[in-house]
Amino acid sequence: MPHIPSLPSMMQAIIAPEPGGPDCLQKVERPVPSPSSNQVLIKVAYAGVNRPDCIQRAGGYPPPPGASDIFGLEISGEIIQLGSETSKFKVGDQVTALVSGGGYAQYCCADEGSVLPKPDCLNMEQAAALPETFFTVWHNVFQRARLTKGETFLVHGGSSGIGTTAIQLAKAFGARIITTAGTEEKCQACRDLGADLAINYKEKDWVKELRNWTNKQGADVILDMVGGDYITKNYIAAANDGRIVSIAFLQGGVTEADFRRLMMKRLIHTGSTLRAQPDAFKANIASELHEHVWPLLANQTIKPLIYRTFALKEANKAHSLMESSEHIGKIMIKVE
Repeated sequence: MPHIPSLPSMMQAIIAPEPGGPDCLQKVERPVPSPSSNQVLIKVAYAGVNRPDCIQRAGGYPPPPGASDIFGLEISGEIIQLGSETSKFKVGDQVTALVSGGGYAQYCCADEGSVLPKPDCLNMEQAAALPETFFTVWHNVFQRARLTKGETFLVHGGSSGIGTTAIQLAKAFGARIITTAGTEEKCQACRDLGADLAINYKEKDWVKELRNWTNKQGADVILDMVGGDYITKNYIAAANDGRIVSIAFLQGGVTEADFRRLMMKRLIHTGSTLRAQPDAFKANIASELHEHVWPLLANQTIKPLIYRTFALKEANKAHSLMESSEHIGKIMIKVE
C-alpha cells in the first residue's frame, strides 16, 4: 500500500481581495481542499503564470461558478489523495494538471480527466509549464483550425508561452511557421524554436512581409491573441479557405472589419475559451495530448521554454513581468 502523508488543515495560497494591479495579490491561509469523487488532490510543486491570471486579477475574467478564487490554472506535483470514483492514478504519482483555479497554493484539486503524468524527461518546473499552453494550442490549432502538414501557420506573439508552444507543435507536425514578435531578440528565439519567418512587427509591416514570403498565398491557419486592428489584418493575411482562431484580445475585442474578405476568401473565423468548458471537454483534449504530444516530449522533440521562476510570495512580481511582455517563454511560481 502506498504511504499516504498526513495533511495539514491549512495551506498558503494567493488571492486578490479586490481587483487591481499586481500589488493587490495577497498570500493568505486557506483550508486544504478535499477532492470530490472524480478529483485528485495534488501537493503542488510549481504553478504556471498565464495572461488570464492577470486579467482575472484586474477584474476582467472571474472564475467560473464553483471554481476557486485562488489564482493559477496549471500545476505540477504529487497526488496525495484520490476521489472515490477515480481510477487512472494512484497516490504518489507525479503529475501535471490543468485546473480551473487554485494553482497558486500548496494543495490543489484537479479533475482526473485533466491530469496527465509528468514526462520522465522533465522536472516538476518544466511539467507545470505544459497544461495551459498545450491544452490551448492543441484545441485551437489542431482541433478547431485543423492545421495539417505542409500548411502555412501564423502565430502572433511568438515569444509568449502560447507562441513558443505553438511554434514547436506546428513544426513537429510539419507546418511552415510565420510569427510576429516585438524585438529582434524575440524573433531570434522564435527562429531557434523552429519558425521559418519571424517578423518584428514594430519595424516592419507584417502583413506585407507575410504575403511576400508566401508568394501572395497567405496563411492557412492564424492563431491570434491580439485582436483590435489585427482582426482586419488577419483577413488580409489569410489564404483562401483560411482558418483564424481568436483566443484573446490584448488590443480589444471591438473593431471595424470588412467582412467581404471573409466571404470572398471563404474564411472561417472562430474562437474559444477553455476555463469554463466542462470536465469531459478538457478530458478529451488531455487524451489527445497524451496520445500525440506526450511522445514528442518524451523524445525531446519539443520542450517548454521557461523564462523565470518566482517564489509563491512573489506572485505580484510574476504578474508584473507577465504584463511587461519582456519575457520569452513561460513564467513560473515555485510553491514547495
